[in-house]
Amino acid sequence: MSERRTALVTGGTRGIGLGIARALADDGWNLVLCGTRAEADVVGTLAALREGGARVTYDAVDLSSSDQRSRFAQAIASRYGGLHAIVNNAGRAPRVRADILDASEESFEELIRTNLQGPYFLTQALARAQVTRRGSDPAFAAAIVFITSVSAELASTHRGDYCISKAGLSMAARLFALRLAPHAIPVYEVRPGIIDTDMTAGVREVYDQRIADGLVPERRWGTPADVGRLVAALLRGDAPYATGSVITVDGGLSLPRL
Repeated sequence: MSERRTALVTGGTRGIGLGIARALADDGWNLVLCGTRAEADVVGTLAALREGGARVTYDAVDLSSSDQRSRFAQAIASRYGGLHAIVNNAGRAPRVRADILDASEESFEELIRTNLQGPYFLTQALARAQVTRRGSDPAFAAAIVFITSVSAELASTHRGDYCISKAGLSMAARLFALRLAPHAIPVYEVRPGIIDTDMTAGVREVYDQRIADGLVPERRWGTPADVGRLVAALLRGDAPYATGSVITVDGGLSLPRL
């Protein structure tokens, strides 16, 4: 890549987001990262990402807040105009894995705001800028990736709120793919399976056993690097003519079996 392009990775300082950020930095991208933690808590991570020459900025922002999200989008527009890439990765698991007959409305609302409403309207704001920039510069290349989950399709009755938020985000990816295709801005959905992150740390022993018993045909946990390598390939342009595609990174977990 002769000139560094700039990608936003939401939630890009931990877990899957950090795996994506590392892969993009290695591929020659500059990074705009955001998360809910203060910058002082992620300085070591940012420094490591900069070691290869990437320019990396960080904003502490809660994307579930309409006001904070709007200010963040305005700041990005002021700094960069249209971004070359948007990776909607930030999300959260329910605070309590509750049976669907017992789960609270508060948890449902929190997950919908964080996992669906936030990325939906952030993408709306930033995609407008991408369309505008492409209109003035047809050589400007742009793309968008939504990180959803196999839970967009696989039902888990002990975290229905999470499944519904990811199913909604999957439809958001499809909608933006359709809307932005005439502008030559590809949109992809990436569905990770069981990935070794802090989000899954609380159920590690349970899934260690289930994976050993064959739940995942490849018989291992996925890693943030697995997801990062795929996203980097998509943003390099290695999947032309494929907007709207859904790509799973799950070791075969979601393959129908008899």
